[in-house]
Amino acid sequence: MVGTHTARKMGINHWDIKTGPRNLITDVPGVTVGHATVSRGDIRTGVTALLPHPGNIFREKPLAAAHVINGFGKSMGLVQVREMGTIETPIILTNTLSIGRAAEALTARMLAQNPEIGVTTGTVNPMVFECNDGHLNDIRGMHVTADHVEQAIDTAGTDFQQGALGAGTGMCAYGLKGGIGSASRRFAIGDKKFTLGTMVLTNMGKTKDLIIGGRRVGPEIERQLAGEKQVLPGEIPPQGSVIVIIATDLPLSLRQLGRICRRAVTGLALTGSKTDSGSGEIVLAFSTATLVPHFPPGDFISVPQLHDDRINPVFRAAIEAVEEAVLNSMFAAAAVTGIRGNRVHGLAACMPAPKKSD
Repeated sequence: MVGTHTARKMGINHWDIKTGPRNLITDVPGVTVGHATVSRGDIRTGVTALLPHPGNIFREKPLAAAHVINGFGKSMGLVQVREMGTIETPIILTNTLSIGRAAEALTARMLAQNPEIGVTTGTVNPMVFECNDGHLNDIRGMHVTADHVEQAIDTAGTDFQQGALGAGTGMCAYGLKGGIGSASRRFAIGDKKFTLGTMVLTNMGKTKDLIIGGRRVGPEIERQLAGEKQVLPGEIPPQGSVIVIIATDLPLSLRQLGRICRRAVTGLALTGSKTDSGSGEIVLAFSTATLVPHFPPGDFISVPQLHDDRINPVFRAAIEAVEEAVLNSMFAAAAVTGIRGNRVHGLAACMPAPKKSD
């Protein structure tokens, strides 16, 4: 189910900004990602965990902002992020009906790490995001357990696979196989270099709308697959979801992080996303440049930020990295047959040949 393809390995490279060394969100120093995959019989699901930094996230909280593109979703933790502007746990991705178990497991882990929670200080805000993998997975079985959450967190590292694994195991994108995708960009502001990375969980879109590098390949793929005896891509419900996580080591204010969140819409649109009414489309952005201490050392803290006149390259980096991450989530995912015999193809296997003018 996990392929080795990426957009660049498929010859797609129309972007301007250089990538980080891995072209993953983990190019942002301190960020790590891990997976737990549950794949047997009719079960096609899992957990993906992102840790913003290697320390105690509850006690040292990265600045964060969130943007809801379309709110048909069950994500947890967004209200407090939008009010307080920080995240205080690892970020967990899973399927829609497993957010409760994931949140409980994540909370238990934070309680074990921080005995002061709920005793000498307040409670904790678990961050859990979801997409509906019910087209391929026995979602009603609620097969994700606390052990899977622990496994995803404990195995988090700087190198991780993309495609149909972890939370992406049962996801569909543009009527093909979706899943976990990532990309990064490196850029200079003055004499300093910074990194911005993205990670997406893709589960949205109609095949006919798919665009790659400005070329509308979706209709060609539909025609190519039309003669096969299978559930046609156009018959897969298009109203899935997409979760976008953006990380950077650039000093930014909460307002600026919110502005970057909103640029994710452009990156999604470049792949053909139409933001259907029933699609849960959520963006979370955080900066590791400022960690807010849970226990204040004094009355004031300093939050450095980029001058807005210098922010355009950051917008472009976010747009490019979101677009590429979506494509990577699909190219890296091979064909899967799931519950009720539902089958979806991997993009790499049915990508149309380049046109002579391409």
